[in-house]
Amino acid sequence: MPERLAGMPLDLWTPLLVLWMALPPCAPAAPTGPAPVFLGGPPLEPSRLSDEQRVLNRSKRGWVWNQMFVLEEFSGPEPILVGRLHTDLDPGSKKIKYILSGDGAGTIFQINDITGDIHAIKRLDREEKAEYTLTAQAVDWETNKPLEPPSEFIIKVQDINDNAPEFLNGPYHATVPEMSILGTSVTNVTATDADDPVYGNSAKLVYSILEGQPYFSIEPETAIIKTALPNMDREAKEEYLVVIQAKDMGGHSGGLSGTTTLTVTLTDVNDNPPKFAQSLYHFSVPEDVVLGTAIGRVKANDQDIGENAQSSYDIIDGDGTALFEITSDAQAQDGIIRLRKPLDFETKKSYTLKVEAANVHVDPRFSSRGPFKDTATVKIVVEDADEPPVFSSPTYLLEVHENAALNSVIGQVTARDPDITSSPIRFSIDRHTDLERQFNINADDGKITLATPLDRELSVWHNITIIATEIRNHSQISRVPVAIKVLDVNDNAPEFASEYEAFLCENGKPGQVNISMLLMLNMFVYNCLIFD
Repeated sequence: MPERLAGMPLDLWTPLLVLWMALPPCAPAAPTGPAPVFLGGPPLEPSRLSDEQRVLNRSKRGWVWNQMFVLEEFSGPEPILVGRLHTDLDPGSKKIKYILSGDGAGTIFQINDITGDIHAIKRLDREEKAEYTLTAQAVDWETNKPLEPPSEFIIKVQDINDNAPEFLNGPYHATVPEMSILGTSVTNVTATDADDPVYGNSAKLVYSILEGQPYFSIEPETAIIKTALPNMDREAKEEYLVVIQAKDMGGHSGGLSGTTTLTVTLTDVNDNPPKFAQSLYHFSVPEDVVLGTAIGRVKANDQDIGENAQSSYDIIDGDGTALFEITSDAQAQDGIIRLRKPLDFETKKSYTLKVEAANVHVDPRFSSRGPFKDTATVKIVVEDADEPPVFSSPTYLLEVHENAALNSVIGQVTARDPDITSSPIRFSIDRHTDLERQFNINADDGKITLATPLDRELSVWHNITIIATEIRNHSQISRVPVAIKVLDVNDNAPEFASEYEAFLCENGKPGQVNISMLLMLNMFVYNCLIFD
């Protein structure tokens, strides 16, 4: 090839060489040196044409440019040569001056106005500015008249792998249900690389897990994180820390990398049944406890949390199902046993209940783990309480004639101590109900006697209250009302309502009845019968 070129005329191979150098590169490989750029066109002898003709000819042909490249982040002792402007009008006699204008002209890029060499005088960063648009101009050195029309060209900053991948949104947090099957998607993370994504592999990222195996895996290209073990149990371990790496250059050696952390929390599912802390509970309760009082609490523990741990409680068997009930405490998650009906120590001293705790929200996926319920036995002992005396009747009705003798017994009340260790009873009258003290009572046997005479015509009924008090415990008292009816006796002689005058006829005969006297006598007898 060199021998053939040497034998060719100069005006034939020079345009071919210029055209070959002006062609764009076939592949985007990084240049090993500055790319010289030439203005196209065969050389003409300047003496044969005027300046106007040269400009006109150049305008018709136009400028032919090859794109220029400069490697970013390049630094050295000397400015880096980017390329060269050249026109075939330049005979080398220094009569042509090259002028550069546009982006960075004079500050970033500097041109040798004689040779047309363009140098980068500053370190460039593609991530700040990827390309520069400049304008080239060839003018006569002496007259500054243009020899070619101005033409734009681009200097591209060629990328190098000078940026590591970054996770801009990290650290990350994600959740996945416990007991998930193998390969369940958890989340995906994304890293960014400021290098050129279309040039080489500088921005081609590959993801991997540095810490968090064997529990999780990651797809190298999509960064989708999945479970790598089946049936992970929240109750065994709830939280995992995963360290993720993104490496550029397709993951090959020499690439830059960045890392982030992902905290994965296992969320709860209802995979555990409730379990009573003990199989037998003991409670004791006084027999005089108020209805609705809480007797005790039972609790079935559930390793799950939230609604998955909620249980309902029921009494399903026992000899006290009618006397006791159980309710669920949603806050404490336990069962409260309460009294429904009164207790009597003297009648029954203990009860046995069978209680059940069952999950409210059952997940059918885990039904094979067994019934989500549990049972326990509750024994309740009734304690004896010091109860007040109990009268034989809730009320008493007594009758007494008004002429009854003083200190005579008109009736009796009885009361007993219902406790096993019964106490003797003393009786008394509540004097607020017997202000005139007409009655007395025997403190030992409850017999009521007459203290003052009675008069049915003054009061027919007397209502008093009898008090029964335990001798051993004076605070234990009971009261009962006693109604006493006074019965009438014939203790009043007839009396005329007023004085009467009788009149006799002077000529009356013996045995003759005086009508007015008879009428008055009849009226008197009638009144006595009615009111006595």
